[in-house]
Amino acid sequence: MIFTWISKNKCHWPVRVMCHILQVSSSGYYKWCRNTPGCQMSAQEVALVEIKAIHAEVKERYGSPRIHQELKKRGFKTSLNTVAKIMRKNHIRAKFARKFRCTTDSNHSLPVAANILNWQFDPKVVNKVWLADITYIPTREGWLYLAVVADLYSRRIVGWSMADRMTSRLVVDALNMAIQRRMPGEGILTHSDRGSQYASDHYQRVLEKHGIQCSMSGVGQCWDNGPMESFFASLKKELVNHEDYETRVEAKTSLFEYVEVFYNHKRIHSSLGYLTPSDYEQAL
Repeated sequence: MIFTWISKNKCHWPVRVMCHILQVSSSGYYKWCRNTPGCQMSAQEVALVEIKAIHAEVKERYGSPRIHQELKKRGFKTSLNTVAKIMRKNHIRAKFARKFRCTTDSNHSLPVAANILNWQFDPKVVNKVWLADITYIPTREGWLYLAVVADLYSRRIVGWSMADRMTSRLVVDALNMAIQRRMPGEGILTHSDRGSQYASDHYQRVLEKHGIQCSMSGVGQCWDNGPMESFFASLKKELVNHEDYETRVEAKTSLFEYVEVFYNHKRIHSSLGYLTPSDYEQAL
């Protein structure tokens, strides 16, 4: 009865609004539409409405594979090819990436660590391997530098820091946040590039204090830290490249929302079986 009324009035009000007010699920309504001859929406029209809703929810950050996975979670039985065709026909696409730039400056005389990680990107538990790196964010006030620490097991960002200068304090603050949040104990391996910030005595003393082993990428080998570079590529493609930040404060607010709200808790990862980092850790 309720779904029939929603179907008759969908030209006057959004379906999601009516479902919310009437306390019924929108996915239940669309399922009813697919199975009810009297409903005026075809299966592809129903799918298109939900695809548009998901695409808007994730701020246009998903392409057809992730949209397809979200549809499956919501009870929609449709193929990836069908989703891709609907998106292509209606000009719905994920945000594009720009060309990757490697920004590591390893031209220094500080001692460096061996590449202990050596492309072993599949730890079996949390707090076994952490990855660390820095990227730059353009604003009209100048560069904002972002340092992050990620747990390799779940790809979750466990520590981060932002500043207008790329100093050892930047990476130490990100590391300290990760330590305070995770309390990992001794024996964890932290992998980074050979940048002067990570080779600094300041950073190395913090590692030693907490019994953390240091690993570093080879010379000029950005992809020795591939999962971390992948995170930055997603960050730039899905957020930064589409923004024009007036101030560093504006950029910080935007980055906080992406990392702590979207990336860690909402963004599904193909490498995690299309779970979010937080859900993947909870499953463990």
